[in-house]
Amino acid sequence: MKKLMMMAVMFVASATAFAGDSDALKAILKAKTYAEAEALVKSSLDQLASPAEKAKAYNKLVDLAMDAFDEQNAIVTENQVNKQMGKEEKPVDEKLMAEAAYNALENAMECDKYDQMPNEKGKVKPAFAEKNAQRLWTSPRFALVNAGQDAISNNDNANARKYWQMFTLSDAAPLFANCDRTQQKDFFGQVARFAAVFAFQDKDMDMATKLADIAMKDPNEYENAINLKLEILGDGLKTREDSLNYCEKLKDIYAEHKIDGVMEKLYNSLLGLGEKDAAFKVLDDALAANPNNFVALADKGLGLLNEKPEEAAIYLKKACEVKGDNAMLQTYAGTALSIQAQNTEDPNAKRALYQEAIKYYDKAKELDPDRLQSNWGYNRYNAYYNYYGEDAPETKQAEADSK
Repeated sequence: MKKLMMMAVMFVASATAFAGDSDALKAILKAKTYAEAEALVKSSLDQLASPAEKAKAYNKLVDLAMDAFDEQNAIVTENQVNKQMGKEEKPVDEKLMAEAAYNALENAMECDKYDQMPNEKGKVKPAFAEKNAQRLWTSPRFALVNAGQDAISNNDNANARKYWQMFTLSDAAPLFANCDRTQQKDFFGQVARFAAVFAFQDKDMDMATKLADIAMKDPNEYENAINLKLEILGDGLKTREDSLNYCEKLKDIYAEHKIDGVMEKLYNSLLGLGEKDAAFKVLDDALAANPNNFVALADKGLGLLNEKPEEAAIYLKKACEVKGDNAMLQTYAGTALSIQAQNTEDPNAKRALYQEAIKYYDKAKELDPDRLQSNWGYNRYNAYYNYYGEDAPETKQAEADSK
């Protein structure tokens, strides 16, 4: 009798350990359409008995989404053959194909979350990761790039963002950690940046920043992406506290990315907060690291122009040496010298300063004859007037040039 009882207990334990799928999971696995299965997963997820069951449920959604995608993709392949043979091409439901690809990726990543959880024995034995990574990485995932482009053509920014954001974020999913990224190398960063732009337009600042950070990892998109990030971070500043927080973020970014665009925004932001000494220190530190830093030279010269034209002239002239094709800087260098001349009592020194100023004004005129970048006209005429005299032909010509 005791032996029979022990066998009964063993039988019950065995039945529990090897119990089949729960009723909730069975219903999901019997679903024939994606919409039906999706509704069941949403309504009965909490009823699924284990992470393994949840992984099975989400993998069912992946299977159904892939069935829809593969059906349309097969037509695309068939049409390629038909086109070569001169046969009539079949219609492709591109919207359905794009949604199927999106749904497959979204559910595969959710499936993998549960698939990577320890089982009842404490071991991680993923059942779906390898297969899903193989079937989703290339064709379905890359289809989202084209789907986003098609959405743009149809003025559908919402779907363009949706598809490009999924393409971008899926790259970092653990499911695809071992996939070959060679094929996406030339366009991944650009897609990430475009997705960030759309997120920014939607005022989804956290996601826009995240996507911009991803785009910055692409050397070809680095500069555009970091400028976008700065624009995102600086959007909607209303209070001094907002501006102070923005400055702190800029400091962090500049500490990590020593680039001129960040430096200049930090400098201007500090000036806007009235922290002039701190602002100039940013420029001075940049010049200590690189005395030929054009942006720092130009900003330092412009910042000193009204209060210390003598010093301003030094920085602006140096900036013109570093980059001689900037008409605006040539004009400001001439202006710094002209202000210095006005403040000089020694006639010879005054005349020499105007003569030097004319060289920079003339260069500005040469670079920008139509004054599209810098309005050098009157200041140049004034320098000629003071150097040559009112009635000199050079002065008359300079006056004509200024009109």
